[in-house]
Amino acid sequence: MLASQLVSAGSSSSGKVDLTIEGWHWPVLIGVLGVLLLVDILVIHREAHEVHTREAAIESAVWISIGLLFGLVILWEFGAAAGGEYYGGYLIEKSLSVDNVFVWAVLFSHFQVPKQYQHRVLFWGIFGALAMRLGFIFAGVALINNFKFTLILFGLFLLYSGIKLLQTHDEGFDPAKSKAMKVFHRFVPSTDKLDGQKLWTVNELGKHVATPLLAVLVLVEITDVIFAVDSVPAVLAVTNEQYIAFASNAFAILGLRALYFLLADMRDRFKYLQTGLGVILAFVGIKMTLSYWWHMPIVASLSVITMILVVSIFASIRSGSDAQH
Repeated sequence: MLASQLVSAGSSSSGKVDLTIEGWHWPVLIGVLGVLLLVDILVIHREAHEVHTREAAIESAVWISIGLLFGLVILWEFGAAAGGEYYGGYLIEKSLSVDNVFVWAVLFSHFQVPKQYQHRVLFWGIFGALAMRLGFIFAGVALINNFKFTLILFGLFLLYSGIKLLQTHDEGFDPAKSKAMKVFHRFVPSTDKLDGQKLWTVNELGKHVATPLLAVLVLVEITDVIFAVDSVPAVLAVTNEQYIAFASNAFAILGLRALYFLLADMRDRFKYLQTGLGVILAFVGIKMTLSYWWHMPIVASLSVITMILVVSIFASIRSGSDAQH
């Protein structure tokens, strides 16, 4: 019964939900996100401190719970089909963002950012990411609604990205030598000295200069743009609604900081995670391409994505256990 509701309730001719967004829906969503960010930065992480595994695990559980609970709000307000699309978008974004977490680990390690200051950088990074995702999602939905053939283009791009992710392996990366950093240091007066968790400071000459934390923040934002090129079209493969797409992205992204402190040092334990993410991208790409002619039920999409994640994580854990014996 529930499966049939997820497929049909509130569906448009494309097989995806077609919502009527009231004037108060967006302000409430933005307000909830704003309150969560303020509580996080002004209460929980007001004082700079190192986030240990136990604290990160608790915060991760809380953020995931908040994201899942908001899905129930979507389901109650808009129906089962909308709830299914929200959870589909949330799962896709959460899965693909894991790679972003490991890139942050490389950046912080390279620039030797003390652990007690890392959360502040990620807070502003997430704040910027939310704004950029909103712009990407509105642009992507507008393109799909006005030029339906872009579904095929987005789908083929995701399929290509998935295949490329399956074929590539980690390579040495020096953030300090990237083009972005060269441009940054050329136009922004900088110092290599930290001043607590400040992004800007005053040097010996009395001039305002950027600390290394600002340079890392710039790279964090750039990496989010790069990952958004994959993740936003992937989320739009399961929903055409800007409200659902942004909400699922936002709640998945909010928990990334806690997930970073939980997983940053565990990349070697997830040997097959990159393979799983590549398969997910390829699957979503094929699904999006086919959606020009046929829409796969959201229950089927969620089942396939969940199965791929479970198999890749289980295979990684199993591989790690075998290596120890």
